[in-house]
Amino acid sequence: MSPMSQVSPAESLQSASSLELAQVLAQQLSITPSDWHRLKGNRQAQAQQQLATALVFLLNNQPDEALAHINQAAGWLDRSISPLPCPGHGPKN
Repeated sequence: MSPMSQVSPAESLQSASSLELAQVLAQQLSITPSDWHRLKGNRQAQAQQQLATALVFLLNNQPDEALAHINQAAGWLDRSISPLPCPGHGPKN
């Protein structure tokens, strides 16, 4: 039995498409529900999430959706956007 060839992380990255890489980045930078409270006011994390999502849309030839996320990222960075309430808590009555 011959040993299985191993692919280095660098080789794996080089063989991935730009879209695949962007999707992995978007997933990595996504703010999960469990991290929402910790990161909801973190403007850098919010902007990173929006820009990675914009890149996925752009690579999927959806420029309008990409631009919307780019504008969201800019809003986080220029402080024109404020954090929304926690998505799990729903509206307060």
